[in-house]
Amino acid sequence: MGKVVIIGSGGSGKSTLARQLGEKLKINVLHLDSLFWKPGWVETQREEWIDSQQELVKIESWIMDGNYSGTMDIRLNAADTIIFLDIPRIICIYRAFKRMIQYRNKRRPDMGEGCYERFSFKFFKWIWQYPKLRKPKILKKLEKLSKEKEVIVLKSPKDVEGFIKNYNNH
Repeated sequence: MGKVVIIGSGGSGKSTLARQLGEKLKINVLHLDSLFWKPGWVETQREEWIDSQQELVKIESWIMDGNYSGTMDIRLNAADTIIFLDIPRIICIYRAFKRMIQYRNKRRPDMGEGCYERFSFKFFKWIWQYPKLRKPKILKKLEKLSKEKEVIVLKSPKDVEGFIKNYNNH
């Protein structure tokens, strides 16, 4: 495990798992949110984002957490391990809401400078629709990639906890 992609709905625990796994494996963690969002929640331009992704995957080892479907294939193709957090949406909504309260008017550790936590109806709607709109496409991609890469699907917070606890550089 040297190039790891962690994907899943907002609130599924991608950044937390990335940090924990990074500490365990002693691998650099790249939070895509902190790279994509510029101060004041300004999006990185598409071409610049694609170029940066193509450069980042050249690094010898990394853990990247985040979806960004427009560039996901760049990361999935470069990864040796893909972890999909298939956490129930009610848990994801709860966690996103809790995070919004916890970091209200502050910057989360996994966000870019000048991006203070805020409420976004659009984000909560994305989380709610994720199982129906995003998940089927991701599962289809993962099925194809599982022939050449390690694909790990974790379906509950307990699964994630067990994965971290029992992981021994396999």
